[in-house]
Amino acid sequence: MAFMVKHMVGGQLKNLTGGNEEKPEAEKSDAAANGMTQEEFEQYQQQLEEEKQERDASFAQKKAERATVRSHFRDKYRLSKNELDETQIQQAGDDVELPTELAKMIAEDNQEEESKQSVLGQLTNIQNVDLDQLKDKAQATLEDLKNSAEKCNLM
Repeated sequence: MAFMVKHMVGGQLKNLTGGNEEKPEAEKSDAAANGMTQEEFEQYQQQLEEEKQERDASFAQKKAERATVRSHFRDKYRLSKNELDETQIQQAGDDVELPTELAKMIAEDNQEEESKQSVLGQLTNIQNVDLDQLKDKAQATLEDLKNSAEKCNLM
């Protein structure tokens, strides 16, 4: 109800006064409003723009680093690739590398995986297996085979 009254009366009051209220602050320039000269204000605006560009570049670099980490783990675990990550890496200029701490962790993981993939690595996973005893038995068997081969008349 108050809205209706204000709408009806307010519009007529503006017509009566002419609706041309001058606002002295609207005429002031932004520089004068901030207490600076026009030149100082332009320098300030330029500095703000440079800082914004630096922040944007830093942000894009961080995004590309995260995308690199994600793509590495996608490759490692054979997951599907994400096009968004690839575009973020390309936008950063392909100078993105894995963080050094993560690269060290990955190198350690790769060494562990290689050792686990070997025969001896697989044997260590089996419980109640004494590798030293197993090696001794294998060497003894090889020595027995060599001795029996020497005694063989056909060879």
